[in-house]
Amino acid sequence: MRDKLIRLGIFLLCLVPFAVLLKGAVTGGLGPDPAKTIMLETGEWSLRLLALTLLVSPLRQWTGWSLVMRLRRMLGLYAFFYACVHLATFAHFYLGWSGSILLEELAERPYITVGFAAWSLLLPLALTSTRGWQRRLRRNWQRLHRLIYPAAVLACLHLLWQARSDIGEALVYIVIVAALLGWRLRTFWPGLAKA
Repeated sequence: MRDKLIRLGIFLLCLVPFAVLLKGAVTGGLGPDPAKTIMLETGEWSLRLLALTLLVSPLRQWTGWSLVMRLRRMLGLYAFFYACVHLATFAHFYLGWSGSILLEELAERPYITVGFAAWSLLLPLALTSTRGWQRRLRRNWQRLHRLIYPAAVLACLHLLWQARSDIGEALVYIVIVAALLGWRLRTFWPGLAKA
Protein backbone atom coordinates (compact mmCIF):
# COMPACT_ATOMS: atom_id res chain seq x y z
CA MET A 1 0.00 0.00 0.00
CA ARG A 2 2.83 2.40 0.92
CA ASP A 3 4.57 1.71 -2.41
CA LYS A 4 1.36 2.44 -4.33
CA LEU A 5 0.94 5.74 -2.50
CA ILE A 6 4.54 6.73 -3.25
CA ARG A 7 4.07 5.87 -6.93
CA LEU A 8 0.83 7.84 -7.07
CA GLY A 9 2.54 10.79 -5.38
CA ILE A 10 5.41 10.73 -7.91
CA PHE A 11 2.90 10.42 -10.77
CA LEU A 12 1.01 13.51 -9.57
CA LEU A 13 4.22 15.46 -8.92
CA CYS A 14 5.34 14.82 -12.50
CA LEU A 15 2.02 16.24 -13.72
CA VAL A 16 2.37 19.48 -11.74
CA PRO A 17 4.53 21.37 -14.32
CA PHE A 18 2.01 20.55 -17.06
CA ALA A 19 -0.89 21.63 -14.84
CA VAL A 20 0.89 24.93 -14.10
CA LEU A 21 1.43 25.55 -17.83
CA LEU A 22 -2.19 24.65 -18.58
CA LYS A 23 -3.42 27.05 -15.91
CA GLY A 24 -1.11 29.76 -17.27
CA ALA A 25 -2.41 29.20 -20.81
CA VAL A 26 -6.04 29.48 -19.67
CA THR A 27 -5.50 32.53 -17.45
CA GLY A 28 -3.03 34.36 -19.70
CA GLY A 29 -0.22 33.92 -17.20
CA LEU A 30 2.51 32.71 -19.56
CA GLY A 31 3.98 36.12 -20.30
CA PRO A 32 4.25 38.06 -23.56
CA ASP A 33 5.34 34.98 -25.59
CA PRO A 34 3.32 31.98 -24.34
CA ALA A 35 4.67 29.63 -27.02
CA LYS A 36 8.25 30.35 -25.98
CA THR A 37 7.37 29.84 -22.31
CA ILE A 38 5.74 26.47 -23.03
CA MET A 39 8.69 25.39 -25.18
CA LEU A 40 11.29 26.36 -22.60
CA GLU A 41 9.44 24.85 -19.64
CA THR A 42 8.57 21.55 -21.32
CA GLY A 43 12.08 21.19 -22.73
CA GLU A 44 13.65 21.73 -19.33
CA TRP A 45 11.23 19.37 -17.60
CA SER A 46 11.95 16.70 -20.17
CA LEU A 47 15.68 17.06 -19.47
CA ARG A 48 15.17 17.08 -15.69
CA LEU A 49 13.12 13.90 -15.88
CA LEU A 50 15.68 12.27 -18.17
CA ALA A 51 18.33 13.03 -15.55
CA LEU A 52 16.09 11.60 -12.80
CA THR A 53 15.56 8.47 -14.91
CA LEU A 54 19.34 8.09 -15.21
CA LEU A 55 19.65 8.60 -11.44
CA VAL A 56 17.43 5.60 -10.64
CA SER A 57 20.11 2.88 -11.01
CA PRO A 58 22.76 4.67 -8.92
CA LEU A 59 20.13 5.53 -6.31
CA ARG A 60 19.09 1.88 -6.12
CA GLN A 61 22.71 0.82 -5.63
CA TRP A 62 23.44 3.48 -3.01
CA THR A 63 20.23 3.06 -0.97
CA GLY A 64 19.08 -0.49 -1.65
CA TRP A 65 15.59 0.92 -2.15
CA SER A 66 13.89 -1.45 -4.63
CA LEU A 67 10.82 0.73 -5.26
CA VAL A 68 12.96 3.30 -7.06
CA MET A 69 13.46 0.83 -9.93
CA ARG A 70 9.70 0.64 -10.44
CA LEU A 71 9.60 4.43 -10.76
CA ARG A 72 12.08 4.46 -13.66
CA ARG A 73 9.50 3.63 -16.35
CA MET A 74 7.15 6.35 -15.13
CA LEU A 75 9.91 8.96 -15.04
CA GLY A 76 11.09 7.98 -18.51
CA LEU A 77 7.58 8.17 -19.94
CA TYR A 78 7.05 11.59 -18.37
CA ALA A 79 10.37 12.75 -19.87
CA PHE A 80 9.06 11.61 -23.26
CA PHE A 81 5.68 13.26 -22.62
CA TYR A 82 7.29 16.65 -21.94
CA ALA A 83 9.57 16.18 -24.96
CA CYS A 84 6.45 15.55 -27.09
CA VAL A 85 4.73 18.69 -25.79
CA HIS A 86 7.98 20.59 -26.45
CA LEU A 87 8.13 19.30 -30.03
CA ALA A 88 4.40 19.81 -30.65
CA THR A 89 4.65 23.42 -29.44
CA PHE A 90 7.54 24.03 -31.82
CA ALA A 91 5.70 22.31 -34.69
CA HIS A 92 2.50 24.28 -34.10
CA PHE A 93 3.69 27.78 -33.28
CA TYR A 94 6.96 27.95 -35.18
CA LEU A 95 6.50 25.56 -38.11
CA GLY A 96 2.76 25.61 -38.66
CA TRP A 97 3.01 21.81 -39.02
CA SER A 98 4.92 22.29 -42.28
CA GLY A 99 7.21 19.39 -43.19
CA SER A 100 9.20 21.51 -45.62
CA ILE A 101 9.89 24.19 -42.99
CA LEU A 102 10.91 21.43 -40.56
CA LEU A 103 13.43 20.09 -43.09
CA GLU A 104 14.83 23.61 -43.55
CA GLU A 105 15.15 24.10 -39.79
CA LEU A 106 16.83 20.71 -39.38
CA ALA A 107 19.34 21.59 -42.09
CA GLU A 108 20.07 25.14 -40.90
CA ARG A 109 19.94 24.93 -37.09
CA PRO A 110 22.10 22.29 -35.40
CA TYR A 111 20.34 22.70 -32.05
CA ILE A 112 17.04 21.72 -33.69
CA THR A 113 18.73 18.76 -35.40
CA VAL A 114 20.12 17.37 -32.13
CA GLY A 115 16.87 18.08 -30.27
CA PHE A 116 14.87 16.20 -32.89
CA ALA A 117 17.43 13.37 -32.81
CA ALA A 118 17.05 13.14 -29.01
CA TRP A 119 13.26 12.91 -29.37
CA SER A 120 13.65 10.27 -32.10
CA LEU A 121 15.80 8.15 -29.78
CA LEU A 122 13.24 8.42 -26.98
CA LEU A 123 10.35 7.39 -29.24
CA PRO A 124 11.21 3.65 -29.48
CA LEU A 125 11.90 3.61 -25.73
CA ALA A 126 8.42 4.93 -24.99
CA LEU A 127 6.80 2.54 -27.47
CA THR A 128 8.57 -0.51 -25.99
CA SER A 129 8.32 0.42 -22.32
CA THR A 130 5.70 -2.22 -21.44
CA ARG A 131 6.30 -5.63 -19.89
CA GLY A 132 4.95 -7.22 -23.06
CA TRP A 133 7.73 -5.62 -25.09
CA GLN A 134 10.26 -6.65 -22.45
CA ARG A 135 9.18 -10.27 -22.93
CA ARG A 136 9.21 -10.01 -26.73
CA LEU A 137 12.59 -8.34 -27.02
CA ARG A 138 14.29 -10.19 -24.13
CA ARG A 139 17.96 -9.17 -23.95
CA ASN A 140 17.52 -6.78 -26.85
CA TRP A 141 15.10 -4.76 -24.73
CA GLN A 142 17.89 -3.67 -22.40
CA ARG A 143 20.19 -2.92 -25.33
CA LEU A 144 17.48 -0.82 -26.98
CA HIS A 145 16.80 1.11 -23.80
CA ARG A 146 20.44 2.15 -23.57
CA LEU A 147 19.45 4.70 -26.22
CA ILE A 148 18.53 6.88 -23.26
CA TYR A 149 22.27 7.63 -22.89
CA PRO A 150 22.80 9.28 -26.29
CA ALA A 151 19.33 10.84 -26.02
CA ALA A 152 20.33 12.58 -22.78
CA VAL A 153 23.62 13.76 -24.30
CA LEU A 154 21.82 15.14 -27.37
CA ALA A 155 19.22 16.85 -25.16
CA CYS A 156 22.04 18.58 -23.26
CA LEU A 157 23.62 19.71 -26.55
CA HIS A 158 20.23 20.97 -27.70
CA LEU A 159 19.93 23.14 -24.60
CA LEU A 160 23.55 24.31 -24.82
CA TRP A 161 23.42 25.30 -28.49
CA GLN A 162 20.11 27.13 -28.27
CA ALA A 163 21.16 28.97 -25.09
CA ARG A 164 23.78 30.97 -27.05
CA SER A 165 25.19 33.46 -24.52
CA ASP A 166 23.67 32.24 -21.22
CA ILE A 167 25.02 28.71 -20.99
CA GLY A 168 25.19 28.35 -17.20
CA GLU A 169 22.03 26.27 -16.86
CA ALA A 170 23.01 24.04 -19.80
CA LEU A 171 26.40 23.41 -18.17
CA VAL A 172 24.69 22.29 -14.95
CA TYR A 173 22.67 19.69 -16.88
CA ILE A 174 25.78 18.60 -18.80
CA VAL A 175 27.71 18.04 -15.55
CA ILE A 176 24.82 16.06 -14.01
CA VAL A 177 24.32 13.87 -17.08
CA ALA A 178 28.08 13.37 -17.48
CA ALA A 179 28.36 12.29 -13.83
CA LEU A 180 25.47 9.82 -14.19
CA LEU A 181 26.92 8.38 -17.41
CA GLY A 182 30.39 8.30 -15.82
CA TRP A 183 28.98 6.26 -12.92
CA ARG A 184 27.71 3.72 -15.45
CA LEU A 185 31.08 3.49 -17.18
CA ARG A 186 32.86 2.83 -13.90
CA THR A 187 30.21 0.27 -12.94
CA PHE A 188 30.15 -1.67 -16.21
CA TRP A 189 33.89 -1.35 -16.93
CA PRO A 190 35.54 -1.73 -13.52
CA GLY A 191 39.00 -1.26 -15.04
CA LEU A 192 38.15 2.43 -15.48
CA ALA A 193 37.80 2.81 -11.72
CA LYS A 194 41.51 2.04 -11.37
CA ALA A 195 42.54 4.51 -14.06
